[in-house]
Amino acid sequence: MKTSLRRKFFGNPFVLTIIAIVLGFVVASLILLLAGFPPKESIETLVQSMIGRPKDIASVVIRSTPIIFTGLGVAFAIKTGLFNIGAEGQYVMGCVVATMVGSMLDFPKPVAVLMVLVSAMLVSALYAGFVGFLKARLGIHEVITSIMLNWIALYFSNWICGLDFFHKPGTIGMYPVNDCTYTMILPAWKKTEAGQAFLASHPLLQETLGRTDLNIGFIVAVIAALVINYLLNSTRKGFELRAVGQNIHAARFAGINVNRSIVHAMMISGALCGLGAGFYVTGQSPHTVSTLSAFENVGFNGLSVAFIAFSSPIGCIFAGLLFGGLLYGGAGLQSKVGAPTEIINIVIGVIVFFCALSYLIPRFVDRLDAARENRRKLKRDAKAAAKAAKEAAKAAKKGGH
Repeated sequence: MKTSLRRKFFGNPFVLTIIAIVLGFVVASLILLLAGFPPKESIETLVQSMIGRPKDIASVVIRSTPIIFTGLGVAFAIKTGLFNIGAEGQYVMGCVVATMVGSMLDFPKPVAVLMVLVSAMLVSALYAGFVGFLKARLGIHEVITSIMLNWIALYFSNWICGLDFFHKPGTIGMYPVNDCTYTMILPAWKKTEAGQAFLASHPLLQETLGRTDLNIGFIVAVIAALVINYLLNSTRKGFELRAVGQNIHAARFAGINVNRSIVHAMMISGALCGLGAGFYVTGQSPHTVSTLSAFENVGFNGLSVAFIAFSSPIGCIFAGLLFGGLLYGGAGLQSKVGAPTEIINIVIGVIVFFCALSYLIPRFVDRLDAARENRRKLKRDAKAAAKAAKEAAKAAKKGGH
């Protein structure tokens, strides 16, 4: 009974994730100590910067939202047997198209918001679907093509930023999206005298709504995670996609259209990344895209979120909040303690490393259990042999008499 409980405990993805996070902070504390910073004070400052005030919590939610979406996209792909390392490129494409469409629209707010979000999802879905098409038709591995498409997306974004029609003079970016596409909560009302008076009399709302770009993106991200979880585990389409990922030959033998499933899986994965991009552009200042000198790592952080969540759609919500908190709190760690923000990147890297390493823990526990069972068996055999020898000696003694 004890062995089965131990295996069940260490085989739980949630437990493994907690162990990885704790080990990540332990390693970070050691690095801080070696760098000459007080570990206890630094970690307390980091946590305080993340959740110390309502404004901080709201900012963490805002920072986490696009990472949750890209994490969902990667997790969905992994569940269907694909490795969407192109989430960064799909996110960039979604940001560019959302900005292009949003800067030209002047429609009623619900229509304008829907058009921007759908356009971002559509272009990202097509961009990822092309990767799926190349894999399904030509057998080209999705890792190779998606890495190349990441760079194409970056340079495409910079090219669009430089076009006269979209480039905003005096800046290095595009024209921002119009007000009718904003997804912040009550953006116009907050600027009115009535809105400011109301917020002034409600400190909590003033902290969260009045001083941040809190938007509906996080709510949609939670809904998306629930929908994806339902799609994967409770629908025929989800079963087909998972079947292709687990055993492509068995799925083909069962009559599943494998090529179509691969393309659909990549398109859904890309659409989630595009939706995150749409909410980033419409829900946060400066509501535009600038020329990139390097990747912003939202998609790559989504990879880490998916790993930490063990590809669980629901787990991506909490893993994304952790990442958003670390990234946001890192700025407070630097300003208050003086520790470099690279410490946060080390923490994230160590957590991901231990999450990857945690796949070995159940195997290690199985070996311990097997060795323990072997020792028990040897003891039982030895006792049985001793008992048999004793009985044989008694029988021989009786026969001698």
